[in-house]
Amino acid sequence: MPLLTLLLGYLLGSIPSGFLAGQWCKGIDLRTIGSGSTGATNVLRNVGKGPALAVFFVDVAKGAAAVLLARSLNPTSALIDWIQVLAGLAALAGHIWPVW
Repeated sequence: MPLLTLLLGYLLGSIPSGFLAGQWCKGIDLRTIGSGSTGATNVLRNVGKGPALAVFFVDVAKGAAAVLLARSLNPTSALIDWIQVLAGLAALAGHIWPVW
């Protein structure tokens, strides 16, 4: 179950919230304008404050969800603390290097 937890954490982190905000709010591809990043700062500069705040909170929630998922999928594991840390890191890796 720990490997599944890490995979799910990575996939959660891979959700492109900034890209989706650009597409849904203004119909733009953030990868082609501004800094080229799909992060909250580029969303702020090119889409607006509201969407940037939403992207920020969704990005934080992706990491938190990965940790909570690790806790719920591995309740009896002796390594639960390490699995939670690794799930959070997997979400971070998915955010930086998404599967998409």
